[in-house]
Amino acid sequence: MVFRRRKPRTLTEWGRELVYPKGGFRRAIQYVMHRMRRLPDEPERVARGFAAGVFISFTPFFGFHLMGSLVLAWVMRGNFLAALLGTFVGNPLTTPIVAITSVGLGHWLLGMPGALDLREIGDAFANAGTQLWFNACALFTPDVMHWNRLREFFWEIYFPYMIGGLFPGIVVSGIFYYLTLPLVRAYQKLRAAKAEERVQKRRAHASSRDIGQD
Repeated sequence: MVFRRRKPRTLTEWGRELVYPKGGFRRAIQYVMHRMRRLPDEPERVARGFAAGVFISFTPFFGFHLMGSLVLAWVMRGNFLAALLGTFVGNPLTTPIVAITSVGLGHWLLGMPGALDLREIGDAFANAGTQLWFNACALFTPDVMHWNRLREFFWEIYFPYMIGGLFPGIVVSGIFYYLTLPLVRAYQKLRAAKAEERVQKRRAHASSRDIGQD
């Protein structure tokens, strides 16, 4: 293939770029914005799709953000590719901030005492994942399934995260919607103007050539 890398990425390189993209997050964000501006769709649909992806990034549905962004974009009649690009707002730099804010706000809204730090939230996700994996393996072994950690995780972390992420998710996705809409409109108008300018130049060149032949 023409665009295939000469040297394929190793698993280590893939993992490293998922955590920290090559060129830094600033370059990654610039690439996402560049791709979004060039989407061949109505500005409103692009903005709604991007907002859908941003909102999903504030939910604890890790592993399902891409699928969730597509479903929400379909409900909102937004652009699917813009929705996928919007999920890039949830990255290793922003996710810890979102997690602490959402869980803390969820605890406050639900009247749950105590505040959790990032380490405690991370340990809770790790312990829940470990028990979930153990239960999945227990389907094929004589081991007995255990659900105590998963129950505690759901009520103390997951549910508060889901509730607490709604308000900031709506606010931030709304901000991105109103930032994206004029950006896409301006870029599409600029592209249309340049395209019209090229057409006019070709017409003028063709007219001058016909006059010269006469």
